[in-house]
Amino acid sequence: MNYKLFFIVAIFLSGTCVSNIDAQIETAPPGLITSTERIMGVKFLDAYFGTATTKIEVGPGDKNVPLTVSLANIGTNDIVGIKGQLFLPIGFSSPNGSYKPIYADTNEKALAGANFQLTFFVNISQAADIKTYPGTVELDYSRLRESGLHHDSFQFDFKLTGESVINLKAVTPFITSITNNNVVLEISNPGSSSLSNIDVVLQNTSTTTSSTTTSTTNVEKVIFDQNQWKIGNIGPNSSKTFSFNVFVPESLKNEPLRIPLGITYSDAHGEQKSVTRVADLYINGLVNPSIYGVKVIELSGKKTIIGEILNEGNSDGLFGFVKLQPLGDSNIRESSQYIDEIEPDSPVPFNIPIETNGILSFGEHDIRILVSYKDSVRDEHVLTYDTTITIKPFEDNTDYGSMIGGLIFLAFVIAVAYKLYSKNKIPFIKKGQIPFIHKKQIPRKHS
Repeated sequence: MNYKLFFIVAIFLSGTCVSNIDAQIETAPPGLITSTERIMGVKFLDAYFGTATTKIEVGPGDKNVPLTVSLANIGTNDIVGIKGQLFLPIGFSSPNGSYKPIYADTNEKALAGANFQLTFFVNISQAADIKTYPGTVELDYSRLRESGLHHDSFQFDFKLTGESVINLKAVTPFITSITNNNVVLEISNPGSSSLSNIDVVLQNTSTTTSSTTTSTTNVEKVIFDQNQWKIGNIGPNSSKTFSFNVFVPESLKNEPLRIPLGITYSDAHGEQKSVTRVADLYINGLVNPSIYGVKVIELSGKKTIIGEILNEGNSDGLFGFVKLQPLGDSNIRESSQYIDEIEPDSPVPFNIPIETNGILSFGEHDIRILVSYKDSVRDEHVLTYDTTITIKPFEDNTDYGSMIGGLIFLAFVIAVAYKLYSKNKIPFIKKGQIPFIHKKQIPRKHS
């Protein structure tokens, strides 16, 4: 009796469940599979800018860029006829027009248990911010060996990453041979996304590929004090510098030096990237002048400052000028002299006449001598030399003793002559008369 009652109740409950399922099917739209049937059918995985194989960085103003939605078919049947529609917030639109729907589809079959992607193309407004945005994708698809159209909808977040850009340039583009040079390079990011974990390594090879060209470098002939630099992070529209010392042999004088650098970093997706950039430098010859032998002499009756310039480098100093400047309370006026080329190992003399404001002050004067010149790339350099000169009174080489003695003797002769003249004791001169010899008195020569 109890067993019969339990059996009747079980049949009643079974009939009720069947009736409820039938009611659900009858109320569903024709041709559309219900959520009960598609549970665990398709799963959302990710959404990012890029293609199925590569993520890319995009920023405000970019047009017709791919946005990929990655999904997984976790059902037991393959799915086909996959069509998707993308819904994005303001700032993102279809390349076909601002108010046009954004569609994507694939003719590929999504195998059971496999991943698949839909790639949509969008325009990004110039006013869009670098941040995370919400989005929605709706799917329509069919399952093999099943009838009806399946529909799924997924909400997700995606990031407008911005674009990172790596530029490299030399802050000190000119270096000098046969000397130790401090080189400063700058890595800049003019993009809209940050660069992180930047590592720079010197590539000491004979050839390298820069951002635009393939070039030969002579970097193996120079000596670096280091070959790796950890830069850290660089934000959008920012830059960082790093430096090193390099010694260049004389054989590379007046040549370009191309330094290849391998740069690794993490982009906005956190993925590691590697690029090669080349820093271009130019090697000048060395102009190394010094000033010596500065003193004051008299030249053509003028106090004159003289000295010499010696270039101990390996290249000419061009368009040389020597300038004299007074220091302190000196009344010497500023003046200059053009000396033209300053050749290596060949002393170049200079002489600057002293001009003054007012009367020349004798004694010590503090002065500054400036030697300006240009190197082979026409960059100007100035050598400064401070010293103290002594200006003495003009030298007089006249023998005043002899002169005075001669004047005394002359005066004595004149006095004696006058005394004799006044007493008519000069035989051929009478007082008040000047002797005159007539022509007739001149004896004639007999033939």
